[in-house]
Amino acid sequence: MGEVLVIKHENGLGELILNRPKALNSLNTDMLLIIQKALEEWKTDDSVQAVLLRSDLERALCAGGDIKMLHAAQESEENRQAAMNFFEIEYDVDLTIAEYDKPIIAYLNGIVMGGGVGLTQGASHRIVTETTRWAMPEMNIGFFPDVGGSYFLNQAPGKVGRYLALTASTIGAQDAIYAKVADDYVLSDNLATLTDALKRADFSTGEAQAIVERAIAKVRATFDGEGKLEQQRESIDEHFAKETVEDIITSLENAGDEFSKKTASIIKSKSPVSLKVTLEQLKRGEGKSLKDCLAMELNIGANFLKHKDFYEGIRSVVIDKDQNPQYEYKNLEDVSEAFVNSFFTA
Repeated sequence: MGEVLVIKHENGLGELILNRPKALNSLNTDMLLIIQKALEEWKTDDSVQAVLLRSDLERALCAGGDIKMLHAAQESEENRQAAMNFFEIEYDVDLTIAEYDKPIIAYLNGIVMGGGVGLTQGASHRIVTETTRWAMPEMNIGFFPDVGGSYFLNQAPGKVGRYLALTASTIGAQDAIYAKVADDYVLSDNLATLTDALKRADFSTGEAQAIVERAIAKVRATFDGEGKLEQQRESIDEHFAKETVEDIITSLENAGDEFSKKTASIIKSKSPVSLKVTLEQLKRGEGKSLKDCLAMELNIGANFLKHKDFYEGIRSVVIDKDQNPQYEYKNLEDVSEAFVNSFFTA
């Protein structure tokens, strides 16, 4: 069995099932090429009217990109080109999904992080469950929230996108919907029911959108009360509206409440370069299209592949797992505006 199962059902549903369980479905170049080929073929195939993107793995839809492959980019020019090739194909797939004319239903159950977020953000129907653990955790490895982060994080209410990016916070279903990175809540036990309904539906009527929405409506669940992001929204907006990382941290520390103190501590544990580049990335992404944001991020990614702190971040979290990165740029004041701007130039 392949790492992505491609199934074309007779009723007009195309199915893409991520199938790399030992790596929690982390994306590699081959998987992305399979997805892209299927989507390109189905785009002009009238016998496919809707696409379901999911995983049979309860623990995860997709834990991200293949980090070990990216870590190897420091070893040779050939490896660095392979990493850039991965980014180019990944971003192309993400844009294809976002611009797709047919409904794409994505199940964001379990772990959905990094590359998994990019893969699902453009889907027309993004379904979360009580098992969803959504995050853009790139800050933890000295990187930046790519795969369109400068676009979709800016769609979140207020400054919630900046908060999610700079803290690399993991959120659940209710917060994901509040942050506008998901659309519907369905209990995980009912995903099989929804899948069966989509496989049985008659998509030949040409009403794919309405069929999908009716199927989701039958299993949609609701929440009681406010989620954490909504509760903290006022505080998030106050602090993360500041124009520099230093000012954000100072504002948080001066607030004195538990949430603000904890948030300041989390941010201070991240790579200074990542923090400053990411804030600038989000500023530059405001008002831009997804296509333009991805082009900008491809440039940033290419420059991170030349940056020692990126590899040190991966080493500390993924390779040696000592959680003790020895960054070359240890303090925010070590990171000049000119150096930050260099990440945005070809």
